[in-house]
Amino acid sequence: MQNKGLVKLFAILFGLVSIYQLSFTFVTNKIENDAKVYAVSQLPRPAGDVADSKENTDKRELIEKRYLDSIDQNEPINYGFTTFSYSEAKEKELNKGLDLKGGINVILQISVKDILAGLVSNKENETFVKALARADVLQAEAQEDYVESFFRAFDELKPEGLTLANPDLFFTQALEQDLEDGMETSDRVVQNVIRKKIDQSIISAKEVLNKRIDQFGVTQPNIQRLGTSGRILIELPGAKDVIRIEKLVQTTAQLEFWTTYNDNAKLASFIATANEKLKELPAYASTDVQKADDAQEGDEDTDDAESDEQEALLTSTEDTLSVVNPLFDKIQLVNNGGGIIATVKEEDSAEVMALLSNDILKQVTPAELRYVRFAIGKQPDPLTNRFSIYALAGERKGKGVEPQMKGDVIDDAAQSYASNGRPNVNMQMNGIGAKQWEKLTEKVHNERGNIAIVLDNIVYSAPSVTTGKISGGNSEISGNFTVEEAQDLANVLRAGKLPATADILQSEVVGPSLGQEAIDSGLMSFMIALILVLIWMVFYYGKAGLFADVALAFNILLIFGVLANLGAVLTLPGIAGIVLTIGMSVDANVLLFERVREELAKGRTLQESITHAFSWKGAMSSIFDANITTGLTALILFLFGTGPIKGFATTLLIGIGTSLFTAIFITRLLVDWYVAKGNNLDFSTGATKNLFRNNTVEFLKKRKIAYVISGIVILIGLGSITFGSGLNQGVDFVGGRSYQVRFAENVSSQDVKKELTVEFGAENSPEVKTFGGDNQLKITTKYKVDETGTEVDDEIKKMLLKGLNKFLPADMTYDRFVDGAEDKQIGIMQSVKVGPTIADDIKRDSFWAVLGSLVVVFLYILLRFRRWQFSLGAVIAVFHDVLIVLGIFSIAWKYVPFTMEINQAFIAAILTVIGYSLNDTVVVFDRIREFMNERPDWKLRKVVNAALNSTLSRTLNTSLTTLVVLLAIFIFGGESIRGFMFALIVGVIVGTYSSMFIATPVMFDTIKKGDINKGLVEVED
Repeated sequence: MQNKGLVKLFAILFGLVSIYQLSFTFVTNKIENDAKVYAVSQLPRPAGDVADSKENTDKRELIEKRYLDSIDQNEPINYGFTTFSYSEAKEKELNKGLDLKGGINVILQISVKDILAGLVSNKENETFVKALARADVLQAEAQEDYVESFFRAFDELKPEGLTLANPDLFFTQALEQDLEDGMETSDRVVQNVIRKKIDQSIISAKEVLNKRIDQFGVTQPNIQRLGTSGRILIELPGAKDVIRIEKLVQTTAQLEFWTTYNDNAKLASFIATANEKLKELPAYASTDVQKADDAQEGDEDTDDAESDEQEALLTSTEDTLSVVNPLFDKIQLVNNGGGIIATVKEEDSAEVMALLSNDILKQVTPAELRYVRFAIGKQPDPLTNRFSIYALAGERKGKGVEPQMKGDVIDDAAQSYASNGRPNVNMQMNGIGAKQWEKLTEKVHNERGNIAIVLDNIVYSAPSVTTGKISGGNSEISGNFTVEEAQDLANVLRAGKLPATADILQSEVVGPSLGQEAIDSGLMSFMIALILVLIWMVFYYGKAGLFADVALAFNILLIFGVLANLGAVLTLPGIAGIVLTIGMSVDANVLLFERVREELAKGRTLQESITHAFSWKGAMSSIFDANITTGLTALILFLFGTGPIKGFATTLLIGIGTSLFTAIFITRLLVDWYVAKGNNLDFSTGATKNLFRNNTVEFLKKRKIAYVISGIVILIGLGSITFGSGLNQGVDFVGGRSYQVRFAENVSSQDVKKELTVEFGAENSPEVKTFGGDNQLKITTKYKVDETGTEVDDEIKKMLLKGLNKFLPADMTYDRFVDGAEDKQIGIMQSVKVGPTIADDIKRDSFWAVLGSLVVVFLYILLRFRRWQFSLGAVIAVFHDVLIVLGIFSIAWKYVPFTMEINQAFIAAILTVIGYSLNDTVVVFDRIREFMNERPDWKLRKVVNAALNSTLSRTLNTSLTTLVVLLAIFIFGGESIRGFMFALIVGVIVGTYSSMFIATPVMFDTIKKGDINKGLVEVED
């Protein structure tokens, strides 16, 4: 092998970088585990099965947070050549998905229908109302955005002469400046303007959501817009307050204008008084009380050396756990004017704002500050990296306090440039707003104050009024803005006009305790599969297998290192993808080793055999073809999949790349090193030396029997799908709500179903299945499936609790039943909601994903083998595999003790089966092509049979190792992926069969009857 030195250098560098990237994960995990241990030492959990209170759980979380804050500020992580804070290491750790960490995944639909209603002049216009209703109908079948359906409906229904630029429709003050031809503007131009305004509104909604999510302090949140349809994906790993988050993301944006309160002396006096009053809160006294209790009891935790060490670490820091000043330990008072009273670090901001709004402070608030509210600034000061806290002066209205103006009076806002070339924001208000704005700006100008622009209690800007009162409703907001900051402010101002609701189309909530169980089961299956594969390789190939094991271990290191370096998310299906990669990565080594054995059998020397095996004419062609076909299906899965399924595709794609590198280069380095020392390498053991050698199986003679068997199995499966049990479609495909509920004791699914039928009614009777252990059920209901509001979600959960009440502990409350407590063992462990609209989209995307993979594979094989017969054989084989897997799922789902749903995970399994089946088929086709070129005097039947026999050892060896891996995951990997693994197991068995008895025979038969290329020899019947 050439350039060995360069390969060694790259291997060492890749390995070191991977270790470096993964080290952050181990460091942060240890620190977080220490924080949990310390929190429990300060506030022990109840003994036995006694349920802990939510108050104590919240206190422990607060103790953990302060411990981590203390580490972050005072204990840098020293690597010798550099140091990191805990928060910096946290940003570099391996991201874990919701199914491993717990958390919430939501897809929101911003209502484009509401946005259109907000843009139109007269919402009651008859044609407009009918067009909206017609667009709703069109959306049921259309694959276009809602606004496009509206335009189509309007064109169908509009009376002659009516245009979109009509003053009763979209020729409004807000859109007038964009309609250059006034009321004569063509519908095409108006449509483009409307699309632009809708796009701006959705961007504004996303900006609002970004800021709201920041309040939760969730690490590594993911908020992204999906296409142009108004859908927004929100992933919050580790989030626990399910109810609060669901309500918050659906709340309409609240843009407000407040005047600032500028008497800093009175504010400083009040904050000093408030600081003393807040010391009375239990959360700030709990640690000292606990220490006193522990000292009196003199038991368990006081003698624990690890706890003492952690306590010493905390008490040695400036910011100790025993807070003396709840406010003054977190804030710094300032007197900069502009309504800013203090500054605070980002990690303390949520706690400080909660304290300043605590009801206990009403007891010490002076009369002149009764209508003052506090809000946090949007961005930190670039020099101090601290956020500003503003004091806002409101007005008494009824029993509450409200701002001077609300944002619903804004018609439009846009980023522009001032006369000096600096970015600014132009804002336009409607007639009512213009009058209110004139009065407000005059008042603020006379008082030399500021107007705070506040969205969801965050101050985005607090400009002063420099030119007196502003008339006409048009204003220019200037400051030291960057272009991006000015655009953000314009987005926020437009959000005040945003009338759109946000509906949860799809959601998944996973409790953190369930996530930890998934990690444990995933790691167990991973280790078992790895050990079994390592042992098998040594058993089958001897010392050469040991070299393959070293390459495999290095491959795993690279996979995790690349995942961490890319910031990719590791999910439970992702772990399954890695474990599957272990089985499939063995294939490259098997191909290489089998080729070496073949060349040795031909009489070549050991070095010649190795060189030939690692050449393109040897095994490399088959290796690349097999991995490319698998990679293409994984790529399609990545493009069409979401959440955990995308995680599976990600790890599979990375695994394919690293497997190629380690098999081609690392294994070769080790083999060459060993042989260069004069050692003999047999690539086999005594038990396997002559295994599958000199096979003479007449595969083609058995093809008609195989056709009949496959046809019968497929017909039985299709009969079951059409006339029998059908397919057990999950909520992904049909919509609905699904809950994984755990009980303290074993329960009967039939008994639970009876109770829930009474609660939900016979027509809405939920589906109830045992899920994993007998103390756990999966409950699925389509009750009010078309309604997506949080009120309906709460209603269904309360009905669920009422129906399950007799099976739950007597002291079970609604909050405990639905919360996401870290040590939760009873109640809702996981919930999934899918609206019917997005269910249809998922089903449609899944169909195109499978069809697309078949087309891509057909084209790739046609490109590589230059004969359509090869492509046809491969596609018919994978189509055969898919039908058999579907048929088995249809027949078996009612009888097996695990879930066999047709959902996104099943589609991922189908695509993986397609890739695996092609892997096998392409290896055989490669050998057929090679034999055609090497032995032109052979007839085609002899070529095909010889190719199948020569690859039999590789085919069975790879299939066996892959099956061993899949069985390990199936048995030990947890209930949630058992159906997924079963589909893969069936697929691997069927795929191995079809590569020998379907794909190759179909190719043989079509070549017999089709046009025979010049390079193809005579065919024997």
